Amino acid sequence: MKILVLNGINLNMFGKRDPAHYGSATLDQINTGVNALGNELGALVECFQTNFEGEMVERIHRAHAEATDAVLINAGAWTHYSYGIRDALAILKCPIVEVHMSNIHAREEFRHHSVIADIALGQICGFGVDSYLLALRAAVNAVSTAKNRKA
Repeated sequence: MKILVLNGINLNMFGKRDPAHYGSATLDQINTGVNALGNELGALVECFQTNFEGEMVERIHRAHAEATDAVLINAGAWTHYSYGIRDALAILKCPIVEVHMSNIHAREEFRHHSVIADIALGQICGFGVDSYLLALRAAVNAVSTAKNRKA
C-alpha cells in the first residue's frame, strides 16, 4: 500500500512558526512519526513538501501515474484558494484525506473555507501532530476496506 503525504506552502517552517497553533514539532519529526506508523500499518509512506504550487501539482500528477493508494494533504494556505491543486487532486482515483495541525474552523474566517474538502474522504484538523497520524490511519482503513470489497 503506497500512501503519499503532501505538505504545502510554509509547512517546512513547522517548529519555528506560531507554536501556539502548530506546536514545536518540525516537519522532519512529523514525517518520521508518519513513516513509523506507516511501517506499523503495512503502508509505504512517502512525504513531500514544497512552497511552489506548480511543483505540488506536478507531484499530484505523478501520484496518479504511480497509482498511489491514498493521499494525505496539508496544503497550508493553498487549502483556502488553490483551485489548481484542488483540480489536480480531483484527477486522483484514490482516497484523499485533508489534514491540518490547527483547527482551521476556530481560526480566522478566511481559514474556515477549504477548496479541497468537497473532494476529500474527510478532514482531520486541530490535533497537532496527531492529525497526521489519525489521517494516516483513516487512509489505510479506507484503502483496506475498498480492497476487501473488490475481493
